[in-house]
Amino acid sequence: MRNANQGQDIVTAQPLNGSPLAIGIVQARFNADITGALAKSCLAELAALGVDPDNIRLITVPGALEVPLALQALAEGNDFDALIALGCIVRGETYHFELVANESGAGVSRIALDHSLPVANAILTVENMEQAWARAEDKGRDAARVAVEMAILLNELT
Repeated sequence: MRNANQGQDIVTAQPLNGSPLAIGIVQARFNADITGALAKSCLAELAALGVDPDNIRLITVPGALEVPLALQALAEGNDFDALIALGCIVRGETYHFELVANESGAGVSRIALDHSLPVANAILTVENMEQAWARAEDKGRDAARVAVEMAILLNELT
């Protein structure tokens, strides 16, 4: 059996350098306290990774269902190395939670695949606000790291 990595470069974990990258962020305003915390930690991590603030564009939309359309508009401009989706969907008493969670998630993934562009999805889907607050800082930071890592990877692969 042949080694799957034989003859190929193996990418090793290296410190992430976001200095050459341009990043677009779409933040839903629904549950603004949570999405604001996501954005704050995301922006702080992008800065820590060396992304120039002049190369970051943050736009807001009403809610999670509008995030994919705004991501698509950013992707079509070909100005970004990666995009980030920020939102917060809290389960309610109706089926609406499933609809918004499923459709926004599918839309975010579709933008990434249709445009061959990394899109970090930090649209939280939680049972309650306590869970949202427990995740907001980490998920915002994680989204920044995923966006930078995947942009670097795709730039190396293409």
